[in-house]
Amino acid sequence: MPELQTLIEGLNRVFSRLNPLIDPKPLIDIAIVALIFYWLLGVIRGTRAVQLLRGIGVVLALSILLSTVLPLDTLRWLLTNAIQPALFVAIPVLFQPELRRALESLGRTNDLFGRSFGRANRSELLETINGVARAAQQLSQQGVGALMVVEREVGLQEYADRGVIIDSRLAVPLLLNIFYPNSPLHDMAVILRGNRILAANVVLPLSEDVGGPRRYGTRHRAAKGISEQSDAIAVVVSEETGAISLMNDGRMVSYLNEARLRSMLAGLLKVSLEENGT
Repeated sequence: MPELQTLIEGLNRVFSRLNPLIDPKPLIDIAIVALIFYWLLGVIRGTRAVQLLRGIGVVLALSILLSTVLPLDTLRWLLTNAIQPALFVAIPVLFQPELRRALESLGRTNDLFGRSFGRANRSELLETINGVARAAQQLSQQGVGALMVVEREVGLQEYADRGVIIDSRLAVPLLLNIFYPNSPLHDMAVILRGNRILAANVVLPLSEDVGGPRRYGTRHRAAKGISEQSDAIAVVVSEETGAISLMNDGRMVSYLNEARLRSMLAGLLKVSLEENGT
């Protein structure tokens, strides 16, 4: 039947034209690219990379617009042969902290399996949480400044090596003695690994972001700096006001008491306090 054969051939032609529209590969491709851009935007959120990207985007947009609208052959040649290749070299230099942060986040394989804080078990985490919260409260009441950094997945050994290695079991009296004014180790920071005091008198990188409603001192800038460059949690006790602050991922929460600090540390370290009755 020629009519039926013609109808079948016509349907085949229609489905062959519709096939690219219903092919899932382009949708999967778009979804993967969107996820990559979403992840990159999450990495650079709250950093200087946002302003750098805006500046690069404005320069490229103006240059392309001028070279396209106006017959500027020299500018077009410069864009093609100089500026664009130079950007590929400059981007790794300009965005070095953000790229390092992104690669470190990919390297935290324990996060993929719901584990955190290295190989520390729950009892060690609770010991660290209670010790840091109690020490911060007592230091605050005495008006003694302090900076305690809790190491998580990103190792802080390179910073610890610059200080004085202690490697002692965490104890509140020991923390109080370290930060006591005029003691040999009272200045700089203490790094905690698991339930141990790894090092004291540690110099940390200072954050270049000094904006905000007030100007913070060196301890707060150091706490912000280490939290920007790693996944560490920094607890700061202000020497001037006695206020207890917690810094994580470059964000600060201030005016905490012992109970609130304990609760926030438990949440960030993914430990339940209720099972322990605290």
